[in-house]
Amino acid sequence: MTGVITAVHTLVYAHDPDAARAFFRDVLGFPGTDTGGGWLIFKTGPSELALHPSAWEHEGRSGSTDQRFDVSLMCDDLGATVAELTAKGATFEGEVRDQGWGLAIQLKVPGAGDITLYEPKYDPPATS
Repeated sequence: MTGVITAVHTLVYAHDPDAARAFFRDVLGFPGTDTGGGWLIFKTGPSELALHPSAWEHEGRSGSTDQRFDVSLMCDDLGATVAELTAKGATFEGEVRDQGWGLAIQLKVPGAGDITLYEPKYDPPATS
């Protein structure tokens, strides 16, 4: 079959891409391919895509965002994953928060910023 979407390609922009690449390779353990000149493309496994409104009201709360795109990492057991990544040198911003849809914490990506790490409370289609 031709013309079928086969994957999602995610970009993380970093002011220090070498540090960010090393983090994804060495700490998170993502396998990758060097496409030349140290430009790594990582295999990220299953993925899912959600479309959210830029303004919302839900259960008596409202909010909005100017964001257009966001990337998050999922895990099955947030406590165990935080402990494992901490042992490998990862650092986190803030505490674990119950967001309703899952338990979440901000994982610091060296040279790039923070990314959400979460344990979903829903049955994720990416891993079902």
